[in-house]
Amino acid sequence: MAAAATGQHQLPDLPYRYDTLEPFISRQIMELHHKKHHQTYVTALNAAELAYAKASTPRERIGLQAALRFNGGGHINHSLFWKNLAGASSEGKGVGGSLRDGPLKKAIVETFGSLDAFKKEFNTTTAGIQGSGWGWLGLNPSNKRLEIVTTANQDPLLTHVPIIGVDIWEHAFYLQYLNVKADYLNAIWSVINFDEAEKRFLEGTNSKL
Repeated sequence: MAAAATGQHQLPDLPYRYDTLEPFISRQIMELHHKKHHQTYVTALNAAELAYAKASTPRERIGLQAALRFNGGGHINHSLFWKNLAGASSEGKGVGGSLRDGPLKKAIVETFGSLDAFKKEFNTTTAGIQGSGWGWLGLNPSNKRLEIVTTANQDPLLTHVPIIGVDIWEHAFYLQYLNVKADYLNAIWSVINFDEAEKRFLEGTNSKL
């Protein structure tokens, strides 16, 4: 994420209350995930950037690269993730879970056959991550096609334009779903902000990069 200066990244505010995603993601998870986990990435990223700026040798800078990558990726991924979620439309709280007719729905149906088929393939691929990581619906910039990809740990998605990202680290679901990743992945579709996803999709398809 961009910062005003080295070491000045800040935890972004959520665009909704901590309980907005209930019952699909609990308030307790959201508070811990945002205030503790994401804040830790921000704090560590700032510290690593300041240490890098003060480093006097190439060896010192090389030693800090892992911390910059991990914590920088965690900050980028989570900042995207919060916007990727919204209150469930079925409860009248927001637009979560509702994919309206439009360019994104058309592209998903053309690529995967149906929305349900897309969700099934996404969940299967993401649940197969060994350890921690992220599942993504990404737009391939070379052919402008939607593809399901994964990244390990907190690695950001660099090969595709991120359309939808789902955190599969245990801290994202364990307090509510224990070790049953499949239940978490099934539930999260009720609070995916498809309006935000379509905005990213349109920006990606209109980009000349």
